[in-house]
Order: sequence, then structure tokens, then C-alpha cells
Amino acid sequence: MKLEKYKPENLRRSQKGINVHPIQRGGILTPEAKRILSEWADGYSACDLCFEGRIDLIQKPPVADLKDDIAEFLGMDDVRFTAGARHGKFVVMSAFEGTVVLDSLAHYTSYIAAELSGLRVYEVPNSGYPEFRVEAEGYAQVFENVKKETGSYPSLALLTHVDYRYGNLSDAREIGRICRDFGVPFILNTAYTSGIMEVDGKSLNADFIIGSGHKSWAATAPIGILAINFDYSSEVLKTSEQRGNWSGRAFTKKEPALFGCSPVYGLPVITLMASFPGVVERVKRWEDEVKKARWFVREMEKIEGVRALGERPRNHTLVQFESPSFHLIAMNHRRKGYFLYSELKKRGIFGIHPGMTKNFKLNTYGLSWEEVETVAGAFKEIAEKYGVGVED
Repeated sequence: MKLEKYKPENLRRSQKGINVHPIQRGGILTPEAKRILSEWADGYSACDLCFEGRIDLIQKPPVADLKDDIAEFLGMDDVRFTAGARHGKFVVMSAFEGTVVLDSLAHYTSYIAAELSGLRVYEVPNSGYPEFRVEAEGYAQVFENVKKETGSYPSLALLTHVDYRYGNLSDAREIGRICRDFGVPFILNTAYTSGIMEVDGKSLNADFIIGSGHKSWAATAPIGILAINFDYSSEVLKTSEQRGNWSGRAFTKKEPALFGCSPVYGLPVITLMASFPGVVERVKRWEDEVKKARWFVREMEKIEGVRALGERPRNHTLVQFESPSFHLIAMNHRRKGYFLYSELKKRGIFGIHPGMTKNFKLNTYGLSWEEVETVAGAFKEIAEKYGVGVED
């Protein structure tokens, strides 16, 4: 073994500058969270004073209070912490049998959670290129199709509030109302919304809210949030009934769907806690974030061939662009698709996936106006360098 590669000097992060990575912007730690990193970095550090056998019941540090406060913040009744949003989806789906209806832009982990839970998946189509919208009435149509095919309405429905591909904000309230009318429990996946914009489960008719601490709540990975209404809490959050046949041992406070105790025993839950006051405040500034994103799209589309995909006007800061002009450069460049990544890196910008030029995604959330202008200017400068037209 060559262990030199694991030395601290070889583990420094090379990307420094303005980070526009689509899945990192909402997870960047607050100054408050960064201040306590080293104190809680050791393993199960949050469990120093655990008397109940579950992380969500710990009083010091105030994890139990955090659970209750996040439930109130999301307009829900109860909360558990999970090993990422994907785990939260599995926790819910594992309590149901039959079928689940998903939007056709759902993250792959929604499909995997359904597969692990033995649920058959039905998709709500989207409108296709260039906007890829998922319309609310599509859910009603698919519910009826499921009833025709299986004899009953679906066991569950899931909506990806903002999808990870195009950053479309779907009408959760209307889809939640349709689910209520059909008697179908409604999961709202807010991996890219709760924590950066206001999300109120009761007003959105959600039975379950899934959140991502490391994508949108300024926490270290991995941590997810499962918010649930009391109507389903006893069903989904069952405690263990297993007992050893020889020893008689039982673990009656443990919740099996959460691995007994949510695996967020150290930095993930502590950083979520430290960032929470800042998260509560920052969601009030969402309109300003959208204004920056819309301005950025207008500036990017001044570059010949560059076009934002997804809904218009933009309602989220995650944007995918198609860019045939950059792709044409890549075809003739010695670095091929990596030229754009390299050119941006020279200008102190990172987060665009290396090798992507035909299409690429980025996220402007949390950037200052000056930083947004810098990023737009960098793309224009690169275009002009390679002879691509840019409007004044």
C-alpha cells in the first residue's frame, strides 16, 4: 500500500473560487456551522448524552428540540432525520404496498426506493423539450389509468417539487389537492426547495415532506429530513416488535425503517442544527434569489446558441443550458469537452461538470450580485475568445 496519497496535504480541495455546482449551493455551510466543525468531528459525538437510544430524542445537544422546530417550520406534525433524502423516501414507501405514481422527472432514488419497497411505478409524463413541465392534471389522469389497470387507485404519489434536471417548480398545492380528492397519500420531495424557499406542508396538502440537509439546509452530508403528519406517523414510524428467542432481548424504542436510530450521529445533525437559524431567515430572501437567476439566464442567452431549458419564467436558481456553440468548440479543441471546465477554472469558477459542453447545469443560489455578474461575464469572455457571438 502507498499511504502517502492519504496525507492531509494531498487531500486539499483543488476547486477554489465561485462554486456554481448545482447540488452544492444550498448545502454550503453557514459561518455558524463552520465554527463548530472540529468540536463534533469524532464519530458518534452527538450521542455523548444519549439516554433514550435514539438520536431524535437527545436533549443535549438539543436534537429533540430541533426535530420539533423543523416540524413547525415545515408546517408538519413530526420529523425524523435520515441518511439523505433517498433514505426518507424509502422509509415512507416501505410502509406501503401496491403502486406509486411519480413525476417523470423524479430523481433515480425515487425509483430505487420504490423498487426496494416492492412498489410498482407509474409515471406522470412531462411536456418534453424545451420546457419539460409536469402538469397537475397529469396526476389525476394517471390515477385513473392505475385504477383501470389494477382495480384500485395508487397507494402513494410523489412529486419532485423542483426537479434536479431542469429546475422546474411544479404546482405542489394543486397536485396535493388532487391527491386529497383521490385519497392518495402525497409525498413531496423538497430536496431542492425546503431550506432555501418557504415550504409549508399543510398549505401544500402534503402528507410527507422529504428534505435534503446537505443539498438545501446548509449541513454536512449525509443527512435528510422526513416530515410527516400524524395521520401516517404510527404506520410509517413503527417501533421494533422483534424479540430474541433465547435472550428475550427487545428494542421497543427503535424504529426499523430508520435503522433503529437515524445514522446522523455527529457532524450532519450538529451542522444542521447550527445552520437552522440562518436557514429560517434565508428562506425569506427567495424572491431575490430568483431575480438573480432570471437575470443570469437573460445574460447567458446573449451568447449565440445558448438557451436555458425548463419553464419560463424561471422560478428556481438551478438551471440547465443547452449550448451547441460551446459543443462545436469542444469538437475541435485539443481538450475536447474539458475545455469549458478548464477555461472557467482559470477564471476562478468551478462546479460545471468536467466534460460537459452540449448541455450543462449550474446553480446561482446564494451568490452575491457581483458573483453572478462575474460568472456571466466569464462565459461571455470564453465565447468571445473562441469566436462565438455575444449580444451587447
